[in-house]
Amino acid sequence: MDSQTLDVVVIGAGQSGLAAGQFLKEAGADFSILDGAARVGDVWRNRWDSLRLFTPARYSSLPGLKFPAAGGSFPGKDGFADYLEAYAAHFQLPVRTGIQVRSVRPVDGGFELQASDGELRARSVIAAPGANSVPFVPRLAPFLDASILQLHSSEYRSPSGLPEGGVTVAGAGTSGMEIALELAQHRPAGSVYLAGTPTRHIPDAVFRFTGPLYWRLVNSLLTLDTRPGRKVAAGFHQQGAPLIRVSVKDVERAGVARLSRLQNVGDVPADVRTIVWATGYRPDFGWIEGLPLDADGWPATDRGIVPELPGLYFVGMPFQYALTSGLVGGVGRDAKYVVEHLVAHQRALSWAQEQ
Repeated sequence: MDSQTLDVVVIGAGQSGLAAGQFLKEAGADFSILDGAARVGDVWRNRWDSLRLFTPARYSSLPGLKFPAAGGSFPGKDGFADYLEAYAAHFQLPVRTGIQVRSVRPVDGGFELQASDGELRARSVIAAPGANSVPFVPRLAPFLDASILQLHSSEYRSPSGLPEGGVTVAGAGTSGMEIALELAQHRPAGSVYLAGTPTRHIPDAVFRFTGPLYWRLVNSLLTLDTRPGRKVAAGFHQQGAPLIRVSVKDVERAGVARLSRLQNVGDVPADVRTIVWATGYRPDFGWIEGLPLDADGWPATDRGIVPELPGLYFVGMPFQYALTSGLVGGVGRDAKYVVEHLVAHQRALSWAQEQ
């Protein structure tokens, strides 16, 4: 990549980056979307084999292109990856794959980016790296018996890839429960354990019978502009996202044994030979120079706008504006808001330079 200056560089070609790209194209911006994967959608393709979206297809479309599946179905990860690739092609978005952005720093007139194939400059940057930055494994992990295979949920693919013996899935969120349920179908009764405290569950009937009403609630009421929304946002990173499509009753019916949170070596059952850490991710934004962070390590923004670094934006962060900000169906609104602000910002700068 030769040194060049663009109006905008979007970092990440996942759902958030592509949504931002669609609005940038509508605005006539000179931009490029950079992604480290070999293909658009590879972040989804590389997750566990049976993974499905946590929201129905009717709420899993990006702006301007409906997801091609029955509204009440839950798309598989490969189907959604193909949808992202088709979305980029449909809107002819300038995606450049196989390019890792290693650093971003503010300079006069914008930002300087160091990428895996060279340096470039941009007047503005939209960071859309996704919420799954760095896999988190508890501090207990190094103290466990060396004979126990440990892997993060990002490394898990299928039951056949694990050794014989008991398996503990640590982490009782939606991902952990789905992995535990899958393992229980392929393991002897009583050999699969689920450790942790579950978050609250959204019953399937909510989506099936009151889906549109429920979506309006979480998408429009639970926002940073409302008192209930701000209350939910305040503890969102500590409490975790609600359970969707799976529940505690489901895992108990499947014969999965419940455990409390793993806090010491003695909490691991004697027959366990594998631990799957479904313990989520931690943010890592040290590659952006001068970025202010909040108490949880996420960028301190105003709906994705970074006031301290004019021209820098984010899309796709958990509860960036609403409970749905981290979901496929919610990123479009945030992307539109950010791009509108970005365009106005660049116009104001151009006007000031002409005076």
